[in-house]
Amino acid sequence: MTKKNKLIWAAAAAAAAPVFLLAPGHAGRRQKAPFMGMNFAHRGLHSRDKSVPENSLAAFRLAARAGYGVELDVHLSRDGQVVVFHDDDLKRICGVEGCIEDYSYEQLLQFSLCGTEERIPLLSQVLEVIRGRGPIILEIKTGRKNRELCRKTLELLNSYRGSVCVESFNPFVVAWFRFHARDMLRGQLSMPAKYYDMKKPWAFIFSHCLMNFIARPQFIAYRIGPRPLAVRFSELLGAMKVGWTSHEPRNEKGRDAVIFEFYKPCISFK
Repeated sequence: MTKKNKLIWAAAAAAAAPVFLLAPGHAGRRQKAPFMGMNFAHRGLHSRDKSVPENSLAAFRLAARAGYGVELDVHLSRDGQVVVFHDDDLKRICGVEGCIEDYSYEQLLQFSLCGTEERIPLLSQVLEVIRGRGPIILEIKTGRKNRELCRKTLELLNSYRGSVCVESFNPFVVAWFRFHARDMLRGQLSMPAKYYDMKKPWAFIFSHCLMNFIARPQFIAYRIGPRPLAVRFSELLGAMKVGWTSHEPRNEKGRDAVIFEFYKPCISFK
């Protein structure tokens, strides 16, 4: 091979590398349709004063009645129940020490959400409350038993009659759904590097979605604000643009879906 040909091949490889790293998975129009142009109530339609707590049955009931989409989070309890809760620990919402995975579901029922009568719900209870009245964005939280959580969540979703997509900050979780639930829309959660509690090289990789080649997410849910060039390039290649967490309607501009809280936008904007 001549020196010129070697240079051509090297240039071609350099040009192809970003596409390989950042290209999203393909999603058809029908697969994306339930989520396009929708506003999703962040952890349900909860209130700023916590009288309606986040990720509570009351918050999901209000969101479903209003016709909004819903965003929620799932963990695995110690006895293997899929429960709806956001934080890695219970301190902020329940005022007790420990994580969801440290307690059985029976024990978790003893803790109130933000001092109200609401309790940590099972995913099955939340699905029963929503009953297909709006699409769901379901975040899989990272824990000690990620594969078990993914498998049990998918089992519950397979029997649900409604539109659901999944997302995670963990690209390996997103990849699990890539290979085990090909027809389910999947997304990569991300945010600027300064918000990650990890070493700088890893924070850079995750904030720029440089592991898309593993998960091939069909949408990127990025924290509202400036997005790095790598993320915008992935969107240019076809990834749906989802923004979180919005506190004003103007954040709908230029996005395919928005996760909001503490105001009541239009149900859809496209």
